[in-house]
Amino acid sequence: MKIRNPRTGEDDYAIAPMDGAGLATCAAEMRERQIAWAAYSPSQRCKIILRFADAIERHRDAIANALILDTGRAAISQIEIDGVVGMIKRCEGSAPFMIARASAKDRPTSISNVSASIQLVPYPLVGVISPWNFPLTLALIDAISALAAGCAVIVKPSEITPRFIRPLMAAIAEVGELPLTIIEGDGSTGAAMIPLIDYVAFTGSVKTGRAVGVAAASAFIPASLELGGKDSMIILASADPVTAAEIALRASVVNSGQACQSIERVYIARAIAEPFLVALAEKAKAVRFNYPDINGGDLGPFISAAQADIVQAQIDDARAKGAHVLTGGQVETLGGGKYLRPTVLASVTPDMSVICDETFGPVIPVTLFDNEDEAIDMANDTIYGLSGAVIAGTVQEAEAVGARLNVGAVSINDGALTTMVWEAEKSSFGLSGLGPSRMGESGLLRFFRKRAMIRQTGAAQSLAAYAENCAKSNRS
Repeated sequence: MKIRNPRTGEDDYAIAPMDGAGLATCAAEMRERQIAWAAYSPSQRCKIILRFADAIERHRDAIANALILDTGRAAISQIEIDGVVGMIKRCEGSAPFMIARASAKDRPTSISNVSASIQLVPYPLVGVISPWNFPLTLALIDAISALAAGCAVIVKPSEITPRFIRPLMAAIAEVGELPLTIIEGDGSTGAAMIPLIDYVAFTGSVKTGRAVGVAAASAFIPASLELGGKDSMIILASADPVTAAEIALRASVVNSGQACQSIERVYIARAIAEPFLVALAEKAKAVRFNYPDINGGDLGPFISAAQADIVQAQIDDARAKGAHVLTGGQVETLGGGKYLRPTVLASVTPDMSVICDETFGPVIPVTLFDNEDEAIDMANDTIYGLSGAVIAGTVQEAEAVGARLNVGAVSINDGALTTMVWEAEKSSFGLSGLGPSRMGESGLLRFFRKRAMIRQTGAAQSLAAYAENCAKSNRS
């Protein structure tokens, strides 16, 4: 399978998707290795996982170079590596404590002389299907927690960004105890993996997420589905318009808008709309591509050429329906890569696809409102419910509005804070996902089943306790 380079547009890499027989062999091997892995204590497992972080550091250059080729960006590729190493270190420090706290011992029950203990039993084999926008981070964010829980893990990253797999596997090979493997493949590989595993963690589009959910239900296994978003930002009249413009720009276009928690709709109070739009357009025009020098500039190319076409179609639809393009608006081809300058759209209406559908590009549609109720109604008028943001003069004012948004997380006086904060457990509302949160304690504990050990320390009841004459006597 040929793989396109997002900066050159050329097919300069190839993968060999694992076939059904290979998957079956891989799954059987990982199940066998999981037995010894689960026998380690949580602390022992985490110390081994910490060695994996050291191995990643030793292979940093090779992994980073592969990520750069995968995504067409340099700085964020290094940030991904730093983030994964930090994720592992955080897990090593917190996972044993969380597991111990959730493993209740000798708790009294409502029946005298009967107590209960809860044992956490890991799912033997977890499958992770990850997307292309943050290849390393999203390949490992679920896998690290599953490993800490005592599971074996197979990761199937996107076929659009597979170059990092081989250098990452070289790092994994240095930690022999680790029951983790990363496989090459496309959508059919992921589909073939689901009947072979015990739990699936998927990150990607709603369309594919539905298919994964159906396949998981058919295989009778649980699924964590982290899907798309159409995050809104509400900017109240008490906010500083220039500061709000800076936040809106960053939260919308980082990674060229290729993030599920990117701000894709901005609702601005009419009273400050003019200075906000002036500042936003000015700041958007100052953004530079990382072309021709990958080590300079602010925005990289679209990782997926097909996504560039989707975004352009949304912009064209908005323009045709009366939207005003204040900046950007046209995908550019530079050196074979597809780029889009931050595109600020005014006079947008709810019937435009740029308001209804996930964009996944550096596009900022701006809508004016006259009162808070109107802003909240527009923000909630979506099939999605991943996250959102509110900017106001005070935290209290922003939180009062944020509490009325149908989303799983709200950034207060900022945007896209879910990318930086792991401690805040959140749900996905609407079609943005299903299953336990990957954040907070549930990010780890979802990979356990619970076994109750219920102890009778007194005399067990005899059949006589259920005799008819006893029941009649009790009723009388």
